[in-house]
Amino acid sequence: MAVRRVMPNVTSEAMEESRDFYGLLGFEEVMNHGWITTLASPAHPAAQVSFMTADRTAPVVPDMSVEVDDVDAAYAAMREQGAEIIHPLQDEEWGVRRFFVRDPNGRVVNILSHR
Repeated sequence: MAVRRVMPNVTSEAMEESRDFYGLLGFEEVMNHGWITTLASPAHPAAQVSFMTADRTAPVVPDMSVEVDDVDAAYAAMREQGAEIIHPLQDEEWGVRRFFVRDPNGRVVNILSHR
């Protein structure tokens, strides 16, 4: 299994202000679903940050997202080790397959692959 990118997820009620603020650093909006906006560096597209009002299908906003090349293998590994699954493995309508897991620090991590 390989990691493709890691990005922080920030809970925010100031979506436009956040986009404008990080735009001053060169970030550009690459995704906006209303409840989540992702900004990326044009020069290094994997350098990203997301702002979320709430997660559309999960009970919490994750602290970070980790995109892997095989989310099913990641899910199996986490379950085998007894990790706390916060949101079950499922396909989402916006083109990702994902699950949430709690890390040893209590942080919620969104593990995903694009379909």
